Amino acid sequence: MTTILKARDAKDVEAAVQWALAEGKALEVVGHGSKRALGRPTQTDATLDLSGLSGVSLYEPEELVLSAKAGTPLEEIEALLASRNQQLAFEPMDYGPLLGASRGEATIGGVLAANLSGPRRLTAGAARDHFLGATAVSGRGETFKSGGRVVKNVTGYDLCKLLAGSWGTLAVMTDVTLKTLPRPETETSLVVRGLPDTMAVTAMSVAMGAPCDISGAAFLPARLAPRVLPDLEPGATATLLRLEGVVPSVAHRLRILTEAMKTFGALAVLEAEPSRSAWRAIRDVTPLAADGPAGTFPVWRIGTAPTRGADLARRIAERIDAEFMYDWAGGLIWAVLAPSDDAGEAIVREAVDVSGGHAMLVRAPAALRAVVPVFGPEETALAELTQRVKQGFDPKGVLNPGRMWAGV
Repeated sequence: MTTILKARDAKDVEAAVQWALAEGKALEVVGHGSKRALGRPTQTDATLDLSGLSGVSLYEPEELVLSAKAGTPLEEIEALLASRNQQLAFEPMDYGPLLGASRGEATIGGVLAANLSGPRRLTAGAARDHFLGATAVSGRGETFKSGGRVVKNVTGYDLCKLLAGSWGTLAVMTDVTLKTLPRPETETSLVVRGLPDTMAVTAMSVAMGAPCDISGAAFLPARLAPRVLPDLEPGATATLLRLEGVVPSVAHRLRILTEAMKTFGALAVLEAEPSRSAWRAIRDVTPLAADGPAGTFPVWRIGTAPTRGADLARRIAERIDAEFMYDWAGGLIWAVLAPSDDAGEAIVREAVDVSGGHAMLVRAPAALRAVVPVFGPEETALAELTQRVKQGFDPKGVLNPGRMWAGV
């Protein structure tokens, strides 16, 4: 049975890493475990549980800044911000439903460690762009701080940007500080019905080029669209375009957007609450969560240039049964593939090599994730840099060994 080390504070985290170093042990780092099935399975001796490091330690709405312990539930933070009409503008997704876990288990430390960004990534940037500061314990058992409570606070290299997206392989974050932003007064979505994906990408490109300040652009295929828009006629695809802001501005921009989109097909408008519900489903990829037990159908997360999204998807679909959701105006593709011996890895990587971009295997059985390059192989120079960074932060391989790449 794996030993569980439940940290109560930052000192406990430091002591746990120092113990692992002294005993030659490896640690799996988790919050509530909602993303445990992401990445390569790790073979560790003990689990460092950060769920006890919970609570908001500072919130100054007037200064648009919030600090919290790493194990604080994301839902708790979002509720607090909503009470002051603020939000995390990068709109982090909840992987729980897609991976067969419970909804609402994500922690703020896990969100930043995975650099999660939702549909508003188009305009608000990624999680790392809102990450101001952190206190963390490296794999050397040393506590360090990076950043602060304002945007321009770094002389030299901003380690927060390095920790974001490192999946707990470099250091264990204990406290984090983020930038918050005002919550839009309202939102509306324009839905274009019945477009094939190639035309949908064109429509989204036109919309993004119009003076409408689109904050979300996504495409749902015919089978999945009713799971997000239950009133949609059967067999119709849906292309969604979101507008956010104050009421007069949203109404004005909706008129401009409707005029720009009327030549593409039948249009429908989602008012504020139905629009929020639809974008939550798109953010969390819940239409794909309904496709049987987690792991039955491999799911890939593919990033590419928005104009190349449909072409990349076509290359995959020519060689394996697949279905695609598009976000980020076509720049983010969620692909569910027919089961195969390699989860379709060779086909996906070849399509990415031709069209450009990157791909991550998000959902697959542990046995497949152990042998398939989940995050994709790195070029030699980049792999060597990755090794040197890992060596600098965690020379003994104590933290989440092998989570991203075998041997790293």
